[in-house]
Amino acid sequence: MSEEPQHHIQCKTGDVGRYVLLPGDPARSKKIADHFDEAWKVTENREYVTYTGKVNDILVSVTSTGIGCPAATIAVEELSKIGADTFIRVGTTGGMDPSVSRDIIIATAAIRSDGASKEYVPTEYPAVADHNIVSALIEASKKMGIKPKIGVVWTHDSYYRGTSIKVCPDVTEIVKPWLTAGVMSVENEAAGIFIVSSVRRKRAGCILACAGNILSRKEEEFSEEVLDKLVDDEIRIAMEAVKILDTWEKEGRI
Repeated sequence: MSEEPQHHIQCKTGDVGRYVLLPGDPARSKKIADHFDEAWKVTENREYVTYTGKVNDILVSVTSTGIGCPAATIAVEELSKIGADTFIRVGTTGGMDPSVSRDIIIATAAIRSDGASKEYVPTEYPAVADHNIVSALIEASKKMGIKPKIGVVWTHDSYYRGTSIKVCPDVTEIVKPWLTAGVMSVENEAAGIFIVSSVRRKRAGCILACAGNILSRKEEEFSEEVLDKLVDDEIRIAMEAVKILDTWEKEGRI
């Protein structure tokens, strides 16, 4: 472990817990930390805003990653060097499969259309979530009476290319291969987080708030009010999943 502050996140050993929640939006770090039993701000540098606190006496942290896999992989790399070993992306996404609209999505794997993960291993290597984290997120959702969509998501780099029919008229053709395969939604960070966690022998999961479907032409899709509610739900699910994982660890189940 490193005793010196990491170059980008500016955290050092002892600043974060083993469990770290990873939102993309820096403003969401504070929103997540507000759900802790107690929390304190550790650092803020570039897109990386970190809080640490306690949840049922479990030391938990949150670090924002900014947009895209290059920034997200930096966060996982540097957090891993100072003691973190369990990462849960808590983000947003746009629905792709016709069954997905205003839902919570738990990603089991991610299509690697990003560039950063290719710097680690060839694309034939799958970007998959840790099965224990997936199970904990599912169990936490059940406890809260929320029925999530569970499946593969598409991680890509170009937000305005293949993200919404409103800004990219040919999006239907772009995503057709993924629709055929039943891919749930599109987002920008999961594949990078999964791959770096695999390479560094850490574990990672991903839960996403989906406020609408990118292929929909309905004006009411993607309302901020709906998104805020879904983000609050996914934060509560992620927090409960951390408690479940901690319990399973203590019981020797994982």
